[in-house]
Amino acid sequence: MSDRSSFGYVRVAAISPELEPANIGYNTEAILLALREASKEGCQVALFPELSITGYTCADLFYQSLLLSHAVESLIRIADETSRVPITVVVGLPLAIEGRIYNCAAFASGGHVLGIVPKTYLPTTNEYYEERWFTSARENKVTDVEVGGVRVAFGTDLLFQASNVAGCILGIEICEDLWAPNPPSTDQALSGATVLLNPSASNELLGKSEYRRDLVKQQSARCLAAYVYAGAGPSESTTDVVFGGHSLIAENGTVLQETNRFEFATHMAIADIDVQRLVHERMRNSSYSVSSPIKTFRRFDFLMQECVADSKQLLRPIARTPFVPSDKQRRSEHCREIFAIQSAGLAKRLRHAGTSTAVIGVSGGLDSTLALLVTTKSFDILGLSRDGILAVTMPGFGTTERTKNNADRLISLLKLSSRTIPIQEAVQQHFRDIGHDESIHDITYENSQARERTQILMDLANKTNGVVIGTGDLSELALGWCTYNGDHMSMYNVNGGVPKTLVRYLVEWVADSEFEGEISNVLHDISLTPITPELLPLGEDSTLIQKTEETIGPYELHDFFLFNMMRHQFAPRKILFIARQAFADRFETGEILHWLKVFYRRFFSQQFKRSALPDGPKVGSVALSPRGDWRMPSDASVDLWLSELESLEVSDVRRSV
Repeated sequence: MSDRSSFGYVRVAAISPELEPANIGYNTEAILLALREASKEGCQVALFPELSITGYTCADLFYQSLLLSHAVESLIRIADETSRVPITVVVGLPLAIEGRIYNCAAFASGGHVLGIVPKTYLPTTNEYYEERWFTSARENKVTDVEVGGVRVAFGTDLLFQASNVAGCILGIEICEDLWAPNPPSTDQALSGATVLLNPSASNELLGKSEYRRDLVKQQSARCLAAYVYAGAGPSESTTDVVFGGHSLIAENGTVLQETNRFEFATHMAIADIDVQRLVHERMRNSSYSVSSPIKTFRRFDFLMQECVADSKQLLRPIARTPFVPSDKQRRSEHCREIFAIQSAGLAKRLRHAGTSTAVIGVSGGLDSTLALLVTTKSFDILGLSRDGILAVTMPGFGTTERTKNNADRLISLLKLSSRTIPIQEAVQQHFRDIGHDESIHDITYENSQARERTQILMDLANKTNGVVIGTGDLSELALGWCTYNGDHMSMYNVNGGVPKTLVRYLVEWVADSEFEGEISNVLHDISLTPITPELLPLGEDSTLIQKTEETIGPYELHDFFLFNMMRHQFAPRKILFIARQAFADRFETGEILHWLKVFYRRFFSQQFKRSALPDGPKVGSVALSPRGDWRMPSDASVDLWLSELESLEVSDVRRSV
């Protein structure tokens, strides 16, 4: 099995072929040619538009027995082609059964027609008048029909299950079925269908393409499924309406690919659907698990053909920074919403505590700056004086002039109360008390400073009847990059749901949206500050020598790992597979594998810190609160996950790690 198939990916094509109404011979050749082209691209399923064998706009020609008989002959020929071309196909045709004509979609694979699905909802409004020619599937009384001397399953109760791809079950509805209040695809999804196929002939009107796109996205999200939609193209008759050939592929509310409209030549949208992800989404969604279909379905097994194209390259968007939208406007909206959630959460906590004082340690780094900005906003929301915010700088052995100056300037510009409490002497006394050699810069050396700072903040909060505001972010909690009962602890942590890759953008958004002038300038300088806890002594000329990402790895990678492990429940080998796609131009495979092992080791070994987290607001779909999204034994073994990574052979490593 190819790499893609082994990870649950199925490559599909939504094809709008160049057709001629009523020219079945021409249309059949166009479909066969498109099938071969799609197969060359590695597609395993090809979907064609509604009535694609005859053309949708044949009107009263649908009554012609010659047209109907040749349509069936064409279907047999197309099905036969799938014995030579490794692809599964769904095509549309009119089918006469017991004196009625049905608008149908035929499913063919491995040289055979496996089933035919009739259309349920026949539009008769405005430009549509399908009931003139066709009978609704509601009137159907048969369960199978004869096609080329072979009995074939017939009805709206058909699902098609790929026996060699776990969880890949295909359901079919036709055009208007999607636009109905209760689309047939809903029951199909509740009965197990993960890939919903819609051969369609939706004409173009002003604003209709946006509405169509929203329908496809919403149905894919509502059904926790992939939705493949193939629209009839502009080569249909334009007597009264024009068709655009709008084809889309969506997955759980996201459009993976769509075609340009109004192209006369055959064109297709191709994407890799992640069936495994959809199955996991359904397992973790309680609303889906308690819902039941109204009707029952017959399942028919078929063999999903192997991809013949490059099996390593995925044709689907893979976000390098899944927590950070790449679109600038959407990212700005994202930041606005998160900042509002953080600020409202803290404001509620302050009101409940009945206090007008907050204590926060400010280092001049990104995390503490964001927490300080949230605290300031919360005080403004409540109409409290900013004098009640006690911002404390606590310079230690690794504090740089840049971070100290930025912290002091920001506190002053925001007009907050402040204290500067150097910690060197207190920590040195502590070293003497516990018998630690100050020249040994180990974990005791670092954690002693973090705990001293936390003690100062807690005692100041007691002294001022205030609340200690936590600053640690989601990524640090995932990796355990915090000192237990040090910066790990607070009375309310406003950053606990914010990943590291997003913190910088939040600070920049606040700089541009909430402030201007000198405050904005300081915030932008802070956003460029290297990530460091500043716990080790400075180097020559007071240069910073401790940089977090050089020790635990790039946060860009760790946030990618975290999102895909938590949000999609992917196994380590699949995370490595997609990480290689996303970071091909940034990291060698060996580097990714190395840091992925570090991620799993730290994530499992540091759960005890997450089990004792203070309260804080959830802001996104991934969260680590032991009271909310993530419950895990603190002593769970990581062996299963590391064993899978150790078993992987990295053949193309060009740089050792």
